[in-house]
Amino acid sequence: MIRGTFALLLAGAAGAWGQAEIEASAMDRSVSPCTDFYRYACGNWMKHNPVPPDQSRWGRFDELMERNRNALREILEAAQAEKPGRSTEDREIGDFYASCMDEAAINAKGVEPLRPTLERIAAIKTKMAVTDEVIALHRSGVPVFFTFGSSQDAKDASRMIGEIDQGGLSLPDRDYYLKTDSKSVEIQKTFVAHVARMFELAGEPATAAAAKAKVVMRMETDLAKGSLDLVSRRDPNKTYHPYAVAQLISLEPGLDWRKFFAGMGAQGLETLNLTYPPFMRTVESVTVQSSLDDIKAYLAWHAIDAAATMLAEPFEKATWEFYDKTLQGAEQQRPRWKRCVSRTDRLLGDALGRKYVERTFGEQGKQRTLTMVKEIEGAMQRDIESLGWMGGDTKKQALIKLGSIVNKIGYPDQWKDYSSVKIARDDALGNSTRLRQWAVEFDIRKIGKPVDKKEWGMSPPTVNAYYNPQMNDINFPAGILQPPFYSNAWSDAANYGAIGAVIGHELTHGFDDEGRQFDASGNLRDWWSEADGKAFEKRAECIATQYGGYTAVDDTKLNGKLTLGENVADNGGVRIAMMALTHVMGDVEKKQDGFTAAQRFFIGYAQLWCANTRPEFSRMLAAVDPHSPGEFRVNGVVGNSQEFQKAFSCKAGQPMVRPNACRIW
Repeated sequence: MIRGTFALLLAGAAGAWGQAEIEASAMDRSVSPCTDFYRYACGNWMKHNPVPPDQSRWGRFDELMERNRNALREILEAAQAEKPGRSTEDREIGDFYASCMDEAAINAKGVEPLRPTLERIAAIKTKMAVTDEVIALHRSGVPVFFTFGSSQDAKDASRMIGEIDQGGLSLPDRDYYLKTDSKSVEIQKTFVAHVARMFELAGEPATAAAAKAKVVMRMETDLAKGSLDLVSRRDPNKTYHPYAVAQLISLEPGLDWRKFFAGMGAQGLETLNLTYPPFMRTVESVTVQSSLDDIKAYLAWHAIDAAATMLAEPFEKATWEFYDKTLQGAEQQRPRWKRCVSRTDRLLGDALGRKYVERTFGEQGKQRTLTMVKEIEGAMQRDIESLGWMGGDTKKQALIKLGSIVNKIGYPDQWKDYSSVKIARDDALGNSTRLRQWAVEFDIRKIGKPVDKKEWGMSPPTVNAYYNPQMNDINFPAGILQPPFYSNAWSDAANYGAIGAVIGHELTHGFDDEGRQFDASGNLRDWWSEADGKAFEKRAECIATQYGGYTAVDDTKLNGKLTLGENVADNGGVRIAMMALTHVMGDVEKKQDGFTAAQRFFIGYAQLWCANTRPEFSRMLAAVDPHSPGEFRVNGVVGNSQEFQKAFSCKAGQPMVRPNACRIW
C-alpha cells in the first residue's frame, strides 16, 4: 500500500532542460515573486515549452523521465542482440523488448493471440461456470468485477493477508459513470463507441458489437454506483473490514469463493480484508440481474481491453484514441520504442532496473542523499518538539514514529527473479500475459507470510518517491536522484530546495491525515490524544479549504479533501527542508549569482513544477489525482511560508502572503 507519492507518473516526450541549479532563462522577472511566484520562477519556461503532440502534460518530471527513457532504450537495444554469453537479465529484457518492437509480426497475427481467451469465454454454458473464467482472467492480471491480492494487515502490519477490493471499471473513477454534466455525458457516449469499436475489431458484427458495448456500460455503471468514493477511501478505517470467507459467501453467493481462492493459489484461506463490503452486494446484484450473455460480454471486453496494447495496430490505435486522446488530450501517439520501453519497465522492472542502476547510479549520490535525509529528520524532530498545538504524550509517540522510519535509497537490496517466465521473441501478447500472471502469483504467495520489509513498490528508474505508512519507510528510486532534483555538483541550497523538499514531503506523509493514523510499527492505531486529534483536524481543514478554492481548469475546482494529504506533505516538507538547510548553512542570506541561499532554495523548489498541461488532462486529474497541479503546489505552499516571505521581502496584502496562513507541521 503506497499511500504517499511525490508526483503522478506520466509519460515523457522529447527535449531536456539544462543542469544548472537555477534556470534563470526559465524565469519571468516581469512578474513579482510576491504576486505570483510560480510565474516568476517558471513563466518563460512555460512560454517556450508547449506540450508535445504525443503528450498530455510536459514538465520537469517529464524531461527527466525522457532522459531516463533514452538510457533504458540504449540498454534494451543492446540487450536484444542475440549474442553468446548474454546475461539472464539481458535475455529477459532484450527478448521482451524485441517482441514488443516487432510491429510487423504483431500486425500479421491480428486478434489471433487473444482468440483462445475469447473462445473460452464464448463457450461458458452456465452462470456456475463463470467462476472458472473469473479465475482465469484474474490469474492473468485482468481483475474483473473486483480485485484480489495480498495486503499488510492494517491492525497487524507484521503479516500479509488476503484482500478483496472494489474494481471492474474501465474509466478512471466511479464518478465518470455517475456525473450528468455535458462533458461527462460526452465521455460516457465516447466510451460506449470505443467499446463497440473494439468488439468489431475482435470480429463481432457492428450490431452485436454496439449491443455488447451498451451492456458493458450498464454493468460498469452499476458497479460504479456501489463503489466507495475516492475521498472516503482516504480514510483507512473505511477500507478495513476483516471477514471470514463464510461471511463473504453470504455477501456474494453467486461466485464459488472457495474454488476461486484455490484457483488463485490461496488454498485454505479462511479470513481476509474486504475493503468495502457493500460493493460485494453490488457485485451480487449485477451478476444476478445480468444474463449469462451479458456477463460474457463484460468478461470479453475486459480481456480485449487488457490485451489491446500488445495486439495489432488497429487495437492499439483505438485504445490510444480513447484513453490518451479523448481522456487526456494527447494529439499524437508516442513512438513505438517509448511504449515498449515503458512496458518493459512495468513488467520486468527489477531486471531492467538492475541494468539501469549499474549504468547510472553512483554511491556518492546515495551517501549524500542519506546525509540530507538525516538532517531533514533532525529538522522534523525539532519541529515536532516545538509545536504549541500538540501535547507532550502525543509528541512522544510522534518522535518514536519518526525515529522508526526506514530510509530506502536508490534500489532494493534483493531483486525479483523472473527466470521461471517464458519470454519469447515472437510472442508479444504471450510474454505480457505470462509476466502479469507471474506478478499475480508473486503477490498471492505473500498471503499468510511475514511482511518482507526489503520489498520496493517502484522500479529503480522511476521518477518518483513514496512513503508507505504500514512499512513506515520512505523510498527514493535512483531515477529521481538526478537533475532537476539532485546533483553532486550543486550547492546545499539547490539540493535542499529540490530533493530536500521531496525528502521532507515523504517524511511528512507519515503525519498527514492518513499517515498519522498508523503507529511506528505500521499498525492502524489511534496514538493521538483526543485534544491533539481535534487540533490536527482543525489545521487540516484550513488546508483543505485553501486548496479547494483553487481552479484546476475552466469551471473545475480542485477537491481539497482528495488532495489534502499531498498538500499537507508539500507544506510540511518544504518547511522542514528549509529548517534543515538553515541548520546546515547557518547564514541563508549569503548571495550567489544574485540570489540568497534562501531564495535559491525556493526557486529550486518552484522550478521542479514548471509544466504545461492540456485542459482535458487537467480535468481528469482534478477528478482522480490526489496531487494538486504544479502552480498550486508552489503558490499554495509559499503563501503559507513566513520563510519565503522573508526571503523575498513580501508584504502583507500581496498575493503570496495569505492573511490566514495554514500550518500543521
